[in-house]
Amino acid sequence: MPQKRAVDWEFEDLVKRELEAGERVLWMEHPVARYFTPASRASFLFAIPWTAFSIFWICGAAGFKLPDFSKGGAVLFPLFGLPFLLIGLGMLSSPIWTYRRARRTVYVITNRRAISFAAGRRMTIRSFAPDELYDVYRTEKRDGSGDVIFGGASHAGEEPVQGFYNVRDARTVEQMLKALAETARTASG
Repeated sequence: MPQKRAVDWEFEDLVKRELEAGERVLWMEHPVARYFTPASRASFLFAIPWTAFSIFWICGAAGFKLPDFSKGGAVLFPLFGLPFLLIGLGMLSSPIWTYRRARRTVYVITNRRAISFAAGRRMTIRSFAPDELYDVYRTEKRDGSGDVIFGGASHAGEEPVQGFYNVRDARTVEQMLKALAETARTASG
């Protein structure tokens, strides 16, 4: 079995508190933190023309000069572009939020279940019993990192949403989850 990877002390304490009597951690790590994932890259690339057009629209509505607020309501027209500019800036910053989200997530495999901890405004803890670990598969990059997906799609034609994303050694994590799932099949059969 691979050794546990170091995670932030905050998460180590949280994991310890979450464990049941007799439960032990077999594997635990943060996802690989990357700024540009496929989703953040798409958002970032879309944001470039969006934000540029928003700036152009605001400048054009202002007559390409600083507005004179003493003239009244007609000067406020350029301000209607501000929400679009803010949305564009939010999309441009999506790689930063993607990176932060990965650093605030921890995946754990114990001798009894798989658990994901995702910190945001609130801590979201999802626990997956061995019988929920079916259709386990991985998508792997050249360096061995990748996603390990389980549980199948929630609706026909949808992408599965349950899994451990951007883990360093996807093959090992897949094998561990399959072994954990096998414990449910042997216990019921």
